[in-house]
Amino acid sequence: MSRHICITGCTKGLGRALVEWFLEQGWTVSGCGRNAEAIHELVDSKPRARTHFERVDVTDDAAVGLFAAEVEAALGSPDLLLNNAGIINGNAPLWEVPEKEFSQVVDVNIKGVANVLRHFAPMMIAKGGGIMLNLSSGWGRSASAEVAPYCATKWAIEGLSQAMAQELPTGVAVAAMNPGIIDTQMLRSCFGEGAGGYGDASDWAERAGPFLRDLDTSCNGQQLTVP
Repeated sequence: MSRHICITGCTKGLGRALVEWFLEQGWTVSGCGRNAEAIHELVDSKPRARTHFERVDVTDDAAVGLFAAEVEAALGSPDLLLNNAGIINGNAPLWEVPEKEFSQVVDVNIKGVANVLRHFAPMMIAKGGGIMLNLSSGWGRSASAEVAPYCATKWAIEGLSQAMAQELPTGVAVAAMNPGIIDTQMLRSCFGEGAGGYGDASDWAERAGPFLRDLDTSCNGQQLTVP
């Protein structure tokens, strides 16, 4: 029976690269993203018997709840959930980051993750198995100037994941995962052209895919880093 991965933020960057990798490996893949055009492209180009993609804003708890229910009805509870959706603030000292921008980073990177966990954890617990991975960052374990809001959210993800790990029954796991440094649109917002010195998302998926595929519930509460 095909294993099932659900990926938030599946329309670009790391999420999109993993959609391709896991489909090639024979997995069933579900996912969501905010870009309607990109979601339509995924729906139209991928085998519908093995996929389910929807436009969802993870900051909207009700929308996430509907998405989770539809994923479960269509494909069953995921074996692996990747909380990948995230944004970063524009480079600036903390006191120059507008309140609205700070709130958006918090809403997506912390509240969005919590919304997804709120609706997917119960189905995994009921199933008696599953792994939930919350994307952290090197900036969730260290810090740099001009990305304080982003650092704050990723440090929060580390704590949230470790606390939740203590609440789960045997057979279900949650962990924070640092993907490493990859040439993505997000990295270019910080590093500019210097991001080109790192491998792209497709190269990363060739390393990350096997790592994710082979995880088991002994990862519960760990601080994971993609090799």
